Amino acid sequence: MKTMVSPSLLSANFIDLKSDVEMINKSEADWLHMDIMDGVFVPNISFGFPVLEAVAKVCTKPLDVHFMIVHPEQYIEQTAKIGAMMMNVHYEACTHLHRTIQQIHAAGMKAGVTLNPSTPVNVLEDIICDVDMVLLMSVNPGFGGQKFIENTIKKVHRLRKLIKESGSHALIEIDGGVQGETAPRLVQAGADVLVSGSYVFKSSDPCATIHNLKELKKKED
Repeated sequence: MKTMVSPSLLSANFIDLKSDVEMINKSEADWLHMDIMDGVFVPNISFGFPVLEAVAKVCTKPLDVHFMIVHPEQYIEQTAKIGAMMMNVHYEACTHLHRTIQQIHAAGMKAGVTLNPSTPVNVLEDIICDVDMVLLMSVNPGFGGQKFIENTIKKVHRLRKLIKESGSHALIEIDGGVQGETAPRLVQAGADVLVSGSYVFKSSDPCATIHNLKELKKKED
């Protein structure tokens, strides 16, 4: 199976956002990753529902929405209403994670759970079979363009083992520092979906960069 690619809108040109979304539409990208930040859970503010709604009207790719906010459960219905495919919430932000996952599914979306770099994968043992995807942050959330955290490779291996042993069908997504050197190593470790921001959008040929990421193949179990 080819690697899935979800370019991060956070690195797009917001002066000419429509052109960048149209580039994503014609590319081989599988999804469009959208980071929602509140300045509380993470030390930055990105964009909110007006941008999500506008992008949803012109984007033909499934929307992979990543909430880096407190109380993400308050926005489940609103996220579903814009047609999001995946709603991804942070383990660290959800007191009642199982309930939140149920609510996301009930709203008609796939449910993802994100782990910060310092959060071990074993916290998901009792919910791994209920989620559609686990997103591992390979940088500390809040800002684009950060240096890749090397421990992520070992963490992908541990998560792949947990998924296999539990019988879960969850995908593994990686966000942060995904570029030419780290991407092949992440895929070899077992990553299914690569989120890439500046590496794609700042490329001289973004469509070719996306194509090259998709051609990466992981080793068989």
